[in-house]
Amino acid sequence: MTAIPAWFENGARGDVGERSLILALDYGGTKHSAAIAARKERVWLKHERIASPPGADASCDQATMLKLARGLLARVNGRLAAVGVSFGGAVNSAAGIVRLSHHVPGWEETPLREHLQAEFGVPVAIDNDAHTAALGEYQFGAGQGCASLLYVTVSTGIGGGWVLEGRIHQGADGMSGQLGHIVVRPFGAECVCGKRGCLEAEACGPAIARKMRERLGINAPANLTGEAVARAAVRGDALAQELMDDAAAVLAAALGGAINLMNPERVVLGGGVTKSGERWWRIVRETARAHVLPQMRVDLQPAALGDDAPLWGAVALVDPLL
Repeated sequence: MTAIPAWFENGARGDVGERSLILALDYGGTKHSAAIAARKERVWLKHERIASPPGADASCDQATMLKLARGLLARVNGRLAAVGVSFGGAVNSAAGIVRLSHHVPGWEETPLREHLQAEFGVPVAIDNDAHTAALGEYQFGAGQGCASLLYVTVSTGIGGGWVLEGRIHQGADGMSGQLGHIVVRPFGAECVCGKRGCLEAEACGPAIARKMRERLGINAPANLTGEAVARAAVRGDALAQELMDDAAAVLAAALGGAINLMNPERVVLGGGVTKSGERWWRIVRETARAHVLPQMRVDLQPAALGDDAPLWGAVALVDPLL
């Protein structure tokens, strides 16, 4: 269980001349972000995001992230106190080990905390991206004031994080919140986890793009993305709307099941696919409501921190270390 930091609540500013710096790193499936904040401050001193090159592996990702981090640190005055890490994959947060990434090869059983502590010489805290984003939104974003929160990211993959009574619920194996690997279509599309019909294989960005390529056949653009399909849907393209509507509906069905199971006060949705427009949101809200018992609340909100939710959650992770 990861405690919410007390020192971050008021956003009080420390002495600039003595400021301690926190480096936040977000390892994604298609992009990486790094940012620096002074302890107890609610603004980034430096922030940068970079796309991961096609075909990248763990070594490439790590070299990219270290270059990004060193570049930011070189431009900020202060003492680095800790590093918080959000990782897009399965993580043993207690041991500081990346178990695997479903989207980038080579990360299996990597002691990332140990590597970063050796690199920067400061304490490091790590968790998966959905858990850190949940922590960020709970403390600083759309989940403020809630006793319980389910955060779901819908992007390159689909994952979730539970905040219960002010703490991240890790689960028995540190793997709670794996909403993306709930089977929503038995015998459906093959998922990166090896099963078929997982929510992630049906409703994440790459899945939407794959379905469009299948429908278009030889006429499909080589660089087709889920974002492009979403834009086409907003413009009124019938096929794009059909695919986006289907993705929204299967996501909402899974959300309805999660709400029935845990009855959270609020559900916050983040990630690139959630930027797909009013039609997508209407279908998600209406379909989720249809899957939930009538006595239960269905409060679905967009993430307030956007793509920075995992970074702010990574900052919050290091509080017990300082």
